[in-house]
Amino acid sequence: MAVKYLHTMVRVKDLEASMAFYELLGLKETRRIESEEGRFSLVFMAPPGQEDCPVELTYNWDGDDGLPSDSRHFGHLAYSVPDIYAACQHLMDNGVTINRPPRDGRMAFVRSPDNVSVELLQEGAALAPAEPWTSMGNTGHW
Repeated sequence: MAVKYLHTMVRVKDLEASMAFYELLGLKETRRIESEEGRFSLVFMAPPGQEDCPVELTYNWDGDDGLPSDSRHFGHLAYSVPDIYAACQHLMDNGVTINRPPRDGRMAFVRSPDNVSVELLQEGAALAPAEPWTSMGNTGHW
């Protein structure tokens, strides 16, 4: 199964303070996604020359009162795959639970034996919706 490292996501309570901290470490903002609908910001920061190894700072506009005490800082590892359906089938065939199936042909979540959340993203455009994925529900949390 081919994978490519994408990023590590952490939730932040104060986006500006968090960005300032990572800037002190030498990281620079490489891209940003603002979601009006989802009411969140994703800020990707990486060391110069290592833009392909960012940390994703996830900031919820309406706050996240559980932070910092609920251990939700670390979100997930993310990898892209050339065929998300084949990757998920391979994992299922080897006993891995697909917590969030790729119903959209683009994104899935699984968990490691140590309960680390791992996001799988389809390289390029999303695949056309296909069974059994489109009708498969979530299992547990991701």
